[in-house]
Amino acid sequence: MTANPYEKAGFYETAIAAGQHRAIVGGRWDETGRIQMEVLREAGLEPHHRLLDIGAGSLRLGCKAVEYLAPGHYWATDASREIMLAGHRAELSDPTRLDPAQLVEDARFAFPGIPDDITHAIAFAVFPHLTMVHLRRALTALHRFERLECFLFTVFLAPDVQASLGPVRQPDGVVTHDARAPYHVLEADVAHFARCSGWELSREKVMLPRGQVLFVARPLRG
Repeated sequence: MTANPYEKAGFYETAIAAGQHRAIVGGRWDETGRIQMEVLREAGLEPHHRLLDIGAGSLRLGCKAVEYLAPGHYWATDASREIMLAGHRAELSDPTRLDPAQLVEDARFAFPGIPDDITHAIAFAVFPHLTMVHLRRALTALHRFERLECFLFTVFLAPDVQASLGPVRQPDGVVTHDARAPYHVLEADVAHFARCSGWELSREKVMLPRGQVLFVARPLRG
């Protein structure tokens, strides 16, 4: 089984030292960041809202969201705080709009130190690199944010159970797998996780880079 490169010792440090903080979070830097902002705004994000960027990497979305949101309204988590700090140093047009303390290291989707008034959350191109237990953790832990309106996340899908057992070529050409990254999952499994975790789920029709599928989860309350 091929190891997840993000989990290799020294992966982030080596990439940052080589000036590769953009490259290691995937290609299409500007395009993907713009798409992330577009889907968030379609979901209702406005400058007064408070955003949690899960798996923020080197702030591909953050460099745009920080400009759009009111100062202090962007928070980010990632397994590596160093990659977020690299983005803070290199990618923000006005670094004073984002306190580095709002970049929180978190590999377990526990969201330590994130304020309770988050209204929107996104995990873009995060779960294709992780097993589904991480999606379940995120869905469960996000319930503590009582003002959260929606959680946007992407996955790769397999068309059916039989196809999911082997490699699947996605619409944009990426080949995904059931037991190693990049992972694909069944839409029925995503729906089951959401339902059991207390979320109403919708699949969006927007075409995303590399053939990822966007889901919007809204908390079931009352």
